[in-house]
Amino acid sequence: MTDSENTSDIASTVKVLAFDIFGTVVDWHGSIVREMQTLYPDVDGDAFALAWRAGYQPAMARVMRGEQGWTRIDELHRGILDEILPRFGLAHLSETQRQHLNHVWHRLAAWHDSVEGLTRLKKRFIITTLSNGNIGLLTHMAKRAGLPWDCVLSAEVFKAYKPSPATYLGVAQVFDLNPSEVALVAAHHDDLAAAAQCGLRTCYIERPLEFGAQHPKDVSPQPGNDLHCSSLLQLAQKLGC
Repeated sequence: MTDSENTSDIASTVKVLAFDIFGTVVDWHGSIVREMQTLYPDVDGDAFALAWRAGYQPAMARVMRGEQGWTRIDELHRGILDEILPRFGLAHLSETQRQHLNHVWHRLAAWHDSVEGLTRLKKRFIITTLSNGNIGLLTHMAKRAGLPWDCVLSAEVFKAYKPSPATYLGVAQVFDLNPSEVALVAAHHDDLAAAAQCGLRTCYIERPLEFGAQHPKDVSPQPGNDLHCSSLLQLAQKLGC
Protein backbone atom coordinates (compact mmCIF):
# COMPACT_ATOMS: atom_id res chain seq x y z
CA MET A 1 0.00 0.00 0.00
CA THR A 2 0.99 3.62 -0.49
CA ASP A 3 1.29 5.94 2.49
CA SER A 4 -2.09 7.50 1.73
CA GLU A 5 -3.72 4.07 1.43
CA ASN A 6 -2.18 2.96 4.73
CA THR A 7 -3.32 6.20 6.35
CA SER A 8 -6.88 5.74 5.16
CA ASP A 9 -6.92 2.07 6.17
CA ILE A 10 -5.57 2.72 9.67
CA ALA A 11 -7.91 5.66 10.21
CA SER A 12 -10.92 3.53 9.29
CA THR A 13 -10.03 0.19 10.92
CA VAL A 14 -7.79 0.82 13.93
CA LYS A 15 -9.49 1.43 17.27
CA VAL A 16 -6.55 1.47 19.70
CA LEU A 17 -3.21 3.19 19.43
CA ALA A 18 -0.62 1.61 21.74
CA PHE A 19 2.46 3.71 22.44
CA ASP A 20 6.01 2.81 23.22
CA ILE A 21 7.12 5.30 25.87
CA PHE A 22 10.88 5.63 26.45
CA GLY A 23 12.22 7.62 23.52
CA THR A 24 8.91 7.78 21.68
CA VAL A 25 6.76 9.85 24.05
CA VAL A 26 9.32 10.98 26.63
CA ASP A 27 12.91 12.18 26.40
CA TRP A 28 14.76 9.79 28.72
CA HIS A 29 18.26 10.94 27.74
CA GLY A 30 17.71 14.67 28.06
CA SER A 31 15.77 14.24 31.29
CA ILE A 32 18.52 12.21 32.95
CA VAL A 33 21.21 14.62 31.73
CA ARG A 34 19.33 17.58 33.23
CA GLU A 35 18.80 15.73 36.51
CA MET A 36 22.49 14.89 36.75
CA GLN A 37 23.45 18.50 36.00
CA THR A 38 21.31 19.58 38.95
CA LEU A 39 22.22 16.88 41.46
CA TYR A 40 25.77 15.88 40.48
CA PRO A 41 27.18 18.56 38.14
CA ASP A 42 30.68 17.07 38.16
CA VAL A 43 29.39 13.87 36.47
CA ASP A 44 29.22 13.56 32.67
CA GLY A 45 25.44 13.37 32.38
CA ASP A 46 25.52 12.22 28.76
CA ALA A 47 27.80 9.27 29.53
CA PHE A 48 25.84 8.46 32.67
CA ALA A 49 22.49 8.37 30.85
CA LEU A 50 23.88 6.19 28.07
CA ALA A 51 25.52 3.78 30.53
CA TRP A 52 22.31 3.43 32.51
CA ARG A 53 20.27 2.75 29.39
CA ALA A 54 22.89 0.33 28.05
CA GLY A 55 22.17 -2.03 30.93
CA TYR A 56 18.45 -2.18 30.12
CA GLN A 57 18.38 -4.89 27.45
CA PRO A 58 20.89 -7.21 29.19
CA ALA A 59 18.92 -6.93 32.45
CA MET A 60 15.65 -7.86 30.74
CA ALA A 61 17.39 -10.69 28.90
CA ARG A 62 18.37 -12.30 32.20
CA VAL A 63 14.71 -12.40 33.21
CA MET A 64 13.58 -13.66 29.79
CA ARG A 65 16.16 -16.47 29.94
CA GLY A 66 14.82 -17.53 33.33
CA GLU A 67 18.01 -16.62 35.21
CA GLN A 68 15.90 -14.55 37.61
CA GLY A 69 12.18 -14.30 38.27
CA TRP A 70 9.82 -11.69 36.92
CA THR A 71 11.21 -8.27 37.82
CA ARG A 72 9.70 -4.82 37.41
CA ILE A 73 11.67 -2.26 35.45
CA ASP A 74 12.04 -0.12 38.57
CA GLU A 75 14.04 -2.94 40.16
CA LEU A 76 16.03 -3.57 36.97
CA HIS A 77 16.86 0.13 36.74
CA ARG A 78 17.99 0.09 40.38
CA GLY A 79 20.27 -2.88 39.80
CA ILE A 80 21.90 -1.19 36.81
CA LEU A 81 22.23 2.05 38.78
CA ASP A 82 24.03 0.33 41.64
CA GLU A 83 26.43 -1.25 39.12
CA ILE A 84 27.38 2.00 37.37
CA LEU A 85 27.58 4.42 40.32
CA PRO A 86 31.19 3.51 41.21
CA ARG A 87 32.23 4.10 37.59
CA PHE A 88 31.07 7.72 37.90
CA GLY A 89 32.46 8.38 41.38
CA LEU A 90 29.08 8.07 43.08
CA ALA A 91 29.56 4.90 45.12
CA HIS A 92 29.07 6.99 48.27
CA LEU A 93 25.40 7.77 47.59
CA SER A 94 23.06 6.84 50.43
CA GLU A 95 20.06 4.58 50.05
CA THR A 96 17.76 7.61 50.06
CA GLN A 97 19.82 9.30 47.34
CA ARG A 98 19.86 6.14 45.25
CA GLN A 99 16.10 5.73 45.53
CA HIS A 100 15.54 9.33 44.48
CA LEU A 101 17.89 9.06 41.52
CA ASN A 102 16.34 5.75 40.42
CA HIS A 103 12.94 7.44 40.29
CA VAL A 104 14.19 9.90 37.67
CA TRP A 105 12.54 7.44 35.26
CA HIS A 106 9.21 8.44 36.85
CA ARG A 107 10.02 12.10 36.18
CA LEU A 108 10.96 11.98 32.49
CA ALA A 109 9.86 14.98 30.45
CA ALA A 110 7.62 14.57 27.42
CA TRP A 111 8.82 15.54 23.96
CA HIS A 112 7.49 18.96 22.94
CA ASP A 113 4.77 17.51 20.69
CA SER A 114 3.65 14.61 22.89
CA VAL A 115 0.87 16.10 25.01
CA GLU A 116 -0.79 17.97 22.13
CA GLY A 117 -0.39 15.03 19.78
CA LEU A 118 -1.82 12.52 22.23
CA THR A 119 -4.70 14.84 23.11
CA ARG A 120 -5.65 15.13 19.45
CA LEU A 121 -5.32 11.37 18.81
CA LYS A 122 -7.40 10.61 21.91
CA LYS A 123 -10.41 12.29 20.29
CA ARG A 124 -10.64 9.52 17.70
CA PHE A 125 -8.82 6.53 19.21
CA ILE A 126 -8.32 4.81 22.53
CA ILE A 127 -4.73 5.61 23.50
CA THR A 128 -2.75 3.37 25.81
CA THR A 129 0.82 2.83 26.86
CA LEU A 130 2.55 -0.38 25.86
CA SER A 131 5.86 -0.15 27.66
CA ASN A 132 8.28 -2.36 29.51
CA GLY A 133 8.05 0.26 32.26
CA ASN A 134 6.00 -0.86 35.25
CA ILE A 135 2.53 0.49 36.04
CA GLY A 136 3.59 2.71 38.93
CA LEU A 137 6.40 4.26 36.89
CA LEU A 138 4.14 4.94 33.91
CA THR A 139 1.38 6.39 36.10
CA HIS A 140 3.69 8.74 37.96
CA MET A 141 5.24 9.81 34.65
CA ALA A 142 1.83 10.50 33.10
CA LYS A 143 0.66 12.48 36.12
CA ARG A 144 3.78 14.65 36.13
CA ALA A 145 4.07 15.19 32.37
CA GLY A 146 0.33 15.58 31.70
CA LEU A 147 0.11 12.56 29.37
CA PRO A 148 -3.62 11.94 28.77
CA TRP A 149 -3.77 8.14 28.54
CA ASP A 150 -7.08 6.31 28.44
CA CYS A 151 -5.32 3.23 29.80
CA VAL A 152 -1.91 2.26 31.21
CA LEU A 153 -0.72 -1.13 29.94
CA SER A 154 2.67 -2.45 30.84
CA ALA A 155 4.84 -5.52 30.53
CA GLU A 156 3.92 -5.92 34.20
CA VAL A 157 0.34 -6.76 33.13
CA PHE A 158 1.46 -9.55 30.79
CA LYS A 159 4.52 -10.68 32.80
CA ALA A 160 6.50 -10.42 29.56
CA TYR A 161 8.74 -7.73 28.11
CA LYS A 162 8.56 -6.50 24.56
CA PRO A 163 9.29 -7.93 22.01
CA SER A 164 7.42 -10.95 23.38
CA PRO A 165 4.24 -11.56 21.34
CA ALA A 166 2.37 -11.72 24.66
CA THR A 167 2.67 -7.95 24.97
CA TYR A 168 1.40 -6.96 21.53
CA LEU A 169 -1.33 -9.59 21.39
CA GLY A 170 -2.18 -8.75 25.00
CA VAL A 171 -3.32 -5.27 24.00
CA ALA A 172 -5.76 -6.72 21.48
CA GLN A 173 -7.04 -9.19 24.06
CA VAL A 174 -7.54 -6.49 26.70
CA PHE A 175 -9.80 -4.55 24.33
CA ASP A 176 -11.36 -7.64 22.68
CA LEU A 177 -10.05 -6.66 19.27
CA ASN A 178 -8.30 -8.32 16.37
CA PRO A 179 -4.58 -7.48 16.27
CA SER A 180 -5.13 -5.51 13.05
CA GLU A 181 -7.40 -3.15 14.99
CA VAL A 182 -4.45 -2.09 17.13
CA ALA A 183 -1.54 0.05 15.95
CA LEU A 184 1.78 0.36 17.74
CA VAL A 185 3.30 3.82 17.71
CA ALA A 186 7.05 3.76 18.35
CA ALA A 187 10.39 5.34 17.53
CA HIS A 188 12.12 1.95 17.30
CA HIS A 189 12.04 -0.19 14.18
CA ASP A 190 12.67 -3.45 16.06
CA ASP A 191 9.66 -2.85 18.32
CA LEU A 192 7.48 -2.13 15.30
CA ALA A 193 8.74 -5.16 13.40
CA ALA A 194 7.84 -7.44 16.32
CA ALA A 195 4.38 -5.87 16.53
CA ALA A 196 3.85 -6.30 12.78
CA GLN A 197 4.70 -9.99 13.07
CA CYS A 198 1.81 -10.26 15.52
CA GLY A 199 -0.58 -8.59 13.07
CA LEU A 200 -0.60 -5.06 14.52
CA ARG A 201 -0.41 -1.97 12.34
CA THR A 202 2.70 0.16 12.78
CA CYS A 203 3.44 3.88 12.98
CA TYR A 204 7.04 5.08 13.19
CA ILE A 205 7.80 8.41 14.88
CA GLU A 206 11.11 10.16 14.22
CA ARG A 207 13.09 10.93 17.36
CA PRO A 208 16.55 11.76 16.01
CA LEU A 209 17.73 13.13 19.36
CA GLU A 210 16.65 10.16 21.50
CA PHE A 211 20.28 9.56 22.53
CA GLY A 212 21.13 13.26 22.72
CA ALA A 213 22.41 15.84 20.25
CA GLN A 214 25.90 14.31 20.33
CA HIS A 215 24.54 10.96 19.13
CA PRO A 216 21.92 11.63 16.40
CA LYS A 217 19.90 8.60 15.37
CA ASP A 218 19.14 7.49 11.82
CA VAL A 219 15.41 7.97 11.37
CA SER A 220 15.19 6.95 7.71
CA PRO A 221 11.91 5.30 6.65
CA GLN A 222 11.81 1.52 6.53
CA PRO A 223 9.40 -0.27 4.19
CA GLY A 224 7.98 -2.55 6.86
CA ASN A 225 6.16 0.26 8.67
CA ASP A 226 2.65 1.33 7.68
CA LEU A 227 3.20 5.01 8.50
CA HIS A 228 6.29 7.19 8.97
CA CYS A 229 5.82 10.51 10.76
CA SER A 230 8.10 13.29 11.90
CA SER A 231 6.11 13.78 15.12
CA LEU A 232 2.97 12.80 16.97
CA LEU A 233 1.40 15.96 15.61
CA GLN A 234 1.96 14.76 12.06
CA LEU A 235 0.52 11.37 13.00
CA ALA A 236 -2.58 13.12 14.35
CA GLN A 237 -2.86 15.17 11.16
CA LYS A 238 -2.53 12.12 8.95
CA LEU A 239 -5.19 10.25 10.91
CA GLY A 240 -7.64 13.13 10.76
CA CYS A 241 -7.39 14.19 14.39
